[in-house]
Amino acid sequence: MNDLCADIGYKSINHYGEQLCGDHVDVVEPDENSTVIVLSDGLGSGVKASILSTLTSKIISTMMAEGLPIEECVATIAATLPVCSVRGVAYSTFTIIQLLNNQTAEIIQYDNPQVILIRDEVHYDYPKTEMNIGGKKIYKSVIQLRENDIFVAMSDGCPHAGIGTAYNFGWRREDIISFVETLAPAGYTAKTLSTMILDECNRLYDSKPGDDATAAIVRIRKREPMNMLFGPPSNRDDADRMMSLFFSKAGKHIICGGTTSSIAAKYLNKPVRATLNFEQSDVPPIAEIEGVDLVTEGVITVNKVLEYAKDYLGENKYYEHWSFKKDGASLISRLLFEEATDINFYVGRAINPAHQNPDLPINFSIKMNLVEELSKCLKQMGKRIKVSYF
Repeated sequence: MNDLCADIGYKSINHYGEQLCGDHVDVVEPDENSTVIVLSDGLGSGVKASILSTLTSKIISTMMAEGLPIEECVATIAATLPVCSVRGVAYSTFTIIQLLNNQTAEIIQYDNPQVILIRDEVHYDYPKTEMNIGGKKIYKSVIQLRENDIFVAMSDGCPHAGIGTAYNFGWRREDIISFVETLAPAGYTAKTLSTMILDECNRLYDSKPGDDATAAIVRIRKREPMNMLFGPPSNRDDADRMMSLFFSKAGKHIICGGTTSSIAAKYLNKPVRATLNFEQSDVPPIAEIEGVDLVTEGVITVNKVLEYAKDYLGENKYYEHWSFKKDGASLISRLLFEEATDINFYVGRAINPAHQNPDLPINFSIKMNLVEELSKCLKQMGKRIKVSYF
């Protein structure tokens, strides 16, 4: 097993005037060693297209999660979804990317724009084998993965962007390749890359998309551990054990909470240096302890991080807020969302007397819920999470 992992992110924009998206993306992990990403595009737009694309991706991802061969999954779809008698095209097209042991990618493509692979920051033309399954022309590729490989899967709403307005023939494949090649060296996350591609699509459509457009990105990267300490232990005698476990772990170390940082400073025999830099009025300032990568306030800051995490999984509108600011919540968000792949939470169960004021909207259960919800969001981002309570 190598130390590579996959960062997966996707985003869609709806056909102008439609409430539902006719594209659908499913990501399933049948086991620890494989991941299946399915992007399907239903014919037309609106409710019918949404049902067709959802059905297609669910059938494929469920069958593959059960270990059935790709050919059988494709044959089932080919037999299930007929061809439109009027237009002579399939009711739903699809792209499948299956990652095995973070070493190999199997790509199956049917009628969607060809997957783009950026390797060593330039376009890489990978081999394709043409197959005929159930009368449908399917392309299959098997690619050995390398660090920093970027796979871009799209629905046809992306290359159609700008037809008749910005471009005569839309946002051609070569243009999209150049666009991604420019972004590749910056090391953006998969979610951020997909957001940037869709923002450009939306701009070319003049904010009135003529088709549903989706971009799904798979970025291969090295595993990066991260450790976060939140709250003092319920038993004071456990403080040294908690600190010892926390600081012995590889990776960066984040400490949240005033009392917690005092305990850590005492353990390290270093002072806590406060900063009065109010970058954001609703997020308390950070502090500094030698030997610790980031020291922040507790509940208010982590609650803000959770807010950013929920948005990151959805519209990703707040990216512009946390991607460059230097307040505690923004700094934690960058570390957890963009850098980390494996996150260890060390959570103290001590009840803070300051939180027991009935006028304050903070209590013990809120703190525990914050950790639980943030862990769920990070798992949805594809992170490996371990939570230890003290």
